[in-house]
Amino acid sequence: MDMTGRNRDDFTEEERKAVKSACPRGHDFAHEVIDTFYQGLKHRPDTTFGTFNDDFLAFKDPHFRRGNLCSIILAAAWR
Repeated sequence: MDMTGRNRDDFTEEERKAVKSACPRGHDFAHEVIDTFYQGLKHRPDTTFGTFNDDFLAFKDPHFRRGNLCSIILAAAWR
């Protein structure tokens, strides 16, 4: 339930309110989180290959191109 709201329905409304009270979030929390990830990854985009972290770069940087393992395998020199 933390970032994406998955399994939110497994918690009662009272439990959700308690979490929100203990860990309040600002109005633009979602975009702030996305930007924080982006800022930490933008200088090392190759490290995001094969992870969900490339989502942050793809969302924020229109010039970012995701790696594609199938293309890499097909272009391998030993082929």
